[in-house]
Amino acid sequence: MIKIIVGTNRKNSVSKTIAQIYQGILKEREVESEILELEQLPADFIETALYENNGKNEAYNEFHRKIAEGKKFVFIVPEYNGSFPGILKTFIDGMTYPNTFRNKKAALVGLSSGIGGGGIALSHLTDIFHYLGMHVLALKPKLAKIEQNMSDNLLTNRLYLELLQTQADMLLDF
Repeated sequence: MIKIIVGTNRKNSVSKTIAQIYQGILKEREVESEILELEQLPADFIETALYENNGKNEAYNEFHRKIAEGKKFVFIVPEYNGSFPGILKTFIDGMTYPNTFRNKKAALVGLSSGIGGGGIALSHLTDIFHYLGMHVLALKPKLAKIEQNMSDNLLTNRLYLELLQTQADMLLDF
């Protein structure tokens, strides 16, 4: 089962919509997936689940378990302030080092309201995953001006949809 991580805790995010579109692409390929939304993390997990409190927050432990059991991941990564959201970094920091991500595989999708498509955010996240021993798929779609390329929760940019489909196929072979 492929785990799709919505890389923000913002409610009703475009990232969540893209995750649902990606899940649909995987379903067309008869591949099971599960969307994990960081907005569902316990509000106090920074204080109750990290460092000396590792393993003490049952709600966070459920997220950790799902990540630990996964082998392949898709991270939907919005650009926030020239990088990716802090909630995503904190979530990663709460995982068991280094074994949670070691020798696993990830596909990254960047998105932004601006023209960069989250390219710098994907670069930062790739560096972190490489440090943790995760293999990152080379094709990283960068969906720029995302709101202008969507209508009624659908991608209207044909190229964007083709990039996601190509990436999904590559992930399955990865």
